[in-house]
Amino acid sequence: MFNDLIYTIHKEEHSEEVLKKLLTSHPEIKFVSVVGIDLSGNDTDAKIPMRIFLEDINGFLKGAIQTDGSSVAFPGIATLNNAKVDMIPDTEVDWFVDYNFENFDKELGKPIGTLRIPCFLMHEGKAIDSRHILKSSITNMKQNLMNFFKNCPELLDVYGIAIDDIQDIVATAATELEFWVKTPQEKAHVEELSISQVLKEQYWTRTRGVVRTALEETLILMDKYGLNAEMGHKEVGGVKATLGEGGNLTHIMEQLEVDWKYADALQAADNELFVRILVKETFRRHGLDVSFLAKPVDNVAGSGKHTHLSIALKLKNGKKINLFAPTTKHFLSIYGYASLMGVLKNYEIINPFVTATNDSFRRLKPGFEAPVCIVTSIGHSVDVPSRNRTILVGVIRDIGSPLAYRFELRSPNPHTNTYLALAALFMACNDGINYALTNKKTEDELLAELSKKAGDEADYLEKDRAYRSEDDVFEDYTEEERNRLFGKAPATVYENLSAFDAYPKKLETLKSGNVFTDKIIESYKSAVKDRWITEIKGRIIPHYIDEIRSFKILHDTSKALDIDVTMWQKVNELRLYLMKDCYSSKSLFTRIREAIKNQDYETVSNLQIEMESKMSELRELYSDYARNLLDI
Repeated sequence: MFNDLIYTIHKEEHSEEVLKKLLTSHPEIKFVSVVGIDLSGNDTDAKIPMRIFLEDINGFLKGAIQTDGSSVAFPGIATLNNAKVDMIPDTEVDWFVDYNFENFDKELGKPIGTLRIPCFLMHEGKAIDSRHILKSSITNMKQNLMNFFKNCPELLDVYGIAIDDIQDIVATAATELEFWVKTPQEKAHVEELSISQVLKEQYWTRTRGVVRTALEETLILMDKYGLNAEMGHKEVGGVKATLGEGGNLTHIMEQLEVDWKYADALQAADNELFVRILVKETFRRHGLDVSFLAKPVDNVAGSGKHTHLSIALKLKNGKKINLFAPTTKHFLSIYGYASLMGVLKNYEIINPFVTATNDSFRRLKPGFEAPVCIVTSIGHSVDVPSRNRTILVGVIRDIGSPLAYRFELRSPNPHTNTYLALAALFMACNDGINYALTNKKTEDELLAELSKKAGDEADYLEKDRAYRSEDDVFEDYTEEERNRLFGKAPATVYENLSAFDAYPKKLETLKSGNVFTDKIIESYKSAVKDRWITEIKGRIIPHYIDEIRSFKILHDTSKALDIDVTMWQKVNELRLYLMKDCYSSKSLFTRIREAIKNQDYETVSNLQIEMESKMSELRELYSDYARNLLDI
C-alpha cells in the first residue's frame, strides 16, 4: 500500500505542468491545505478540494487564499477590525502529502491524501509569520557574509577558493524529537517512574508490542517522505508495561525519541512540524496517546528537542565547506567561535523564543539533563571532543568529518517554535561573526575570549560572566556559583519575556536587517503573555484545586498515632494556605487571580514561583503521611 502513494512533491516539481500531471494521476490526493505558522507556532489547516487547486494552479500559488488573522496568534497586528491575511504558498521548499489511513477511497483502495503547502502570511503587504522571519534571518546572514567576502577576499584564501566559486551560503539545521506515549487514561505513578529513571531501566532498551509496531511504522513512513530517519529509541523515562489477559501490553507509559537527517534550516523546521503530525497520528492509530509536553510528569525527566545548526559554503563544483570546522589545529574556525560567542552573549533575548510556556519551565530544573545556565563546553583538548550534557550549547565535533561540525542547543522542548528559535540563533551567530571579522580576530584570540574567567576584561563578551566550562555544571558548582558565573536563569514566562526590556542593546541584534521588527516582537510578547496568564487561571489553578481536594485525611482518628496527626496537620495547613480564603486572609490562588485581574504581572510571576514550590512541598508531605499509615 505504501509504495503506491506519492509522499513528497519536491521543490523542483512545483511548475503548473508537473503539478497537474502528478495530481491528476493520483486522485487519492483529494485536498490541498495551505500551511502558515503564526507567532505562537500554530500551523493553519484547511481542506480545499483538489479540483479548485487544479482549475487555477498559478493563481493559487500567487496568493488566492486568505484567512481571518484574528483566528491566529498575531495580537496587535491582525486585529478584529483589520484581520485579512493573505496566504502566499512557498514554492522553494518540499511539500508533503498527509494521508488519512482511516479514510480510504473505496474505488481506488487508497487512503485519502491532503497536499500540505507551506506558505507565508501577509498582512497589509508585509510578511508576519514565523516561516518568513526564519527565511529573512538566513537571507540577512548570507548577505552579511557575502559582503565580508567581497570586501575581504583574503578570508577565502584558507579554503583555496574565490568568491566566484561560491554558489550559495547554506544555513542547516536538525532537531531531535522526544515524546511520551501511553495507553489512554493511564495515570502516572510518579514514584515508580522516578525509580525506573534512576535505575536506567528504560533508556535504549528494546521496544515491545504495540509501541514497537508504531515506532517502526513511523520510521518507515519518515523514509517514504524522504526525511531519512536515522534512529528511533527509548529515552530515559518510562516503566515496564503489563501483559494483559489477551496477550497484549497494557499500562504503557514510555518516553521515546526519533531522529532524522539535517536539511536547509527552513526545510528542517517544516520537516519537524510534519514529523510531529506523523508521530501523533501513527501512534494514535495503534491506540496510544502521544504527549509533546516538555514535562508531562513531575520529578521525572522531561522531553527535549535538541536543535542543531551550522553554516556552510556551497560551491559551484558541488563541494560543501562547513564554516564552523577548523582549518588549523583548533576546536573551531573563526566563524565557529564567533557564532558560538554570538549565541552565548545574546541568549537572554533568544531564550524567550525557546522557552515560552509554563510547561517548558517545569523541564528546566537541575538534575534532569536540561540546561539552566548560559555556558558551553568544547572539550578538554582539540583531539578529544566534548559530550558534556549539562551545558546550554554543545559543540559537536567530528575530527574525521568536517561537515559534521555543528552546535547543539539543548534547551528547546517539543513545543518550541523552531522557526523563531532558529531565526534568533542565526541572528546571534551573525552578530558574533560581525564582531570577529570586523575586528580581524584570530582563532587564538576568540578561543581566549570564549574561555575567559568571570571578571576578565573582554571586547565582546561580558566582563562579569564566564561562558565555558568542561565540568558538570550541576555537580561541580553550587547554585550561587552558577548564578554568579553564568547568569541567573528566568523561572517564569514573565521573567523570560522581561529580557526584551532588560537588554535593549542585545535586542538590536534581532532587529538587524529588519528581521525582527518592534511590531513583531510586541505581538509575540502579547501572544505568549496571554497564553501564560490563561493557562495559570484556566488550567493550572483548577488542576491544582482538584489535586488538593484529592489529598484527603486517611487515618482513623481513634487509632492514629501522634505522628500521623501531626503529619496530617502540616498537609492540611498547606492545603488551606493554597486554596482556602477566610475573613482575615486570602489564599495563594485568590491572590494570583486578583493580580491577574489587576494586570500586575510581576506579582503573578512571583506568586507562581511560590505556588509551584508549595505544591511540590504539599505532594511530598502527603506522600510521607500516606506512607506511614498501616491501614488506609
